[in-house]
Amino acid sequence: MAVKIRLTRMGSKKHPFYRVVAANSGSRRDGRPLEFLGYYNPMVNPAKVEINREKVDKWLKLGAEATDTVRSLLKNLP
Repeated sequence: MAVKIRLTRMGSKKHPFYRVVAANSGSRRDGRPLEFLGYYNPMVNPAKVEINREKVDKWLKLGAEATDTVRSLLKNLP
């Protein structure tokens, strides 16, 4: 089974907060991830993104694929 780096939704109704995780591609959106990599909070202005780049690079080297949304978040990191 392939591993994807993707977002899992947290927070309450109409106040989303996302965790960036490495998870099996067949698991549920909010299922148990393999590892937490960071978070993304779109509700503050400007949006707050905190991602551990070392962990992401480790998973990418192991063959994980980032989703389109996570890929765009990674591009905007310093």
